[in-house]
Amino acid sequence: MEGIFVVGAGGIGCAVGYALCASGRRVTFVDADPDKVRWGRTHGVRVDRAPPRAAEFQTFDEWAPPPGATVLLCTKCYDNARVLVRLPSPVTLIPIQNGFDPSLDAHAQAFEGIASFVSECYAHRTHTRVTRGGRLHFGARGSQAGEGAEVKTCREGLLRALALARARTGALTKVRVKVVPDILPYKYTKLMYNAAISPLAAAAGLDNGQLLAVPRARRLFFALLHENYGILRDAGIRLGKIGPFHPDTVHRILSRAVVANALAWLFYPTLRRSYCSMSADLPAGRTEIDYYNRHLIELAGDRPCPLNRRVYQLILRMESERIPPAAQVLDELL
Repeated sequence: MEGIFVVGAGGIGCAVGYALCASGRRVTFVDADPDKVRWGRTHGVRVDRAPPRAAEFQTFDEWAPPPGATVLLCTKCYDNARVLVRLPSPVTLIPIQNGFDPSLDAHAQAFEGIASFVSECYAHRTHTRVTRGGRLHFGARGSQAGEGAEVKTCREGLLRALALARARTGALTKVRVKVVPDILPYKYTKLMYNAAISPLAAAAGLDNGQLLAVPRARRLFFALLHENYGILRDAGIRLGKIGPFHPDTVHRILSRAVVANALAWLFYPTLRRSYCSMSADLPAGRTEIDYYNRHLIELAGDRPCPLNRRVYQLILRMESERIPPAAQVLDELL
């Protein structure tokens, strides 16, 4: 991992890239925003109030990765196609993304990451802040995936880098790394949550805390979370624990309204003033809804998933007609 390209200098890209810089790795951040690239060239990359770290910065248009490069894919899924056509052969590709993009399957990446912490990047800057702590899971894609020498080197390098970032700079103290034998159970659990939080909060113009505080939003959130769990369970997909509860426990909690509502108020303070990435994307007319809810709809097949279908159609219409987010749009889903 001598030369590493972090493609997508957003919240996750800046956080992981910062750790790699702090460990002495040579890191190049690649982003489509020229203002962000200019800011990075002047100020470096930053996490919270930790000291900045120097790195190289390139716009996506000027990026030309060499053969044998290590590429951390931290873009939104809808940007993957533009990245994949640029990749040479061979390349070590490590996606750290929330959605499920079938176009990645052709590149046979054997190692992925999924973040349960929340990192929000300042606009047009390579400076992020970790607004909610959590884990960064890394693992093979599928229980049968092998771990070659390059993958093992990447895994160990990332673990050392995050440990050194905490020790040397005090950054990323809210983030813990966990290596797992199969990343898919954790990625599907994150999908279960994201496909409930993101479209509802983005459509209604709410922060993540308000999703638990506003009664009709909370009602829809619980219903969609329940439906997402059912789709994944019926598809025979194994789920992992992200956050305080395993999805099986979440399912049992949701079946008890008093307990669910009490826990909603317990978690509300930890989610206030944090926003899902879809909140910024929806007004621009492009979201990851295909990689979230459409993926769940396809997994459901002939099994009913009425709320996912309504949510999916609502977001598509808001994208195409540029309907501004508003709480009353949730009435279409109730």
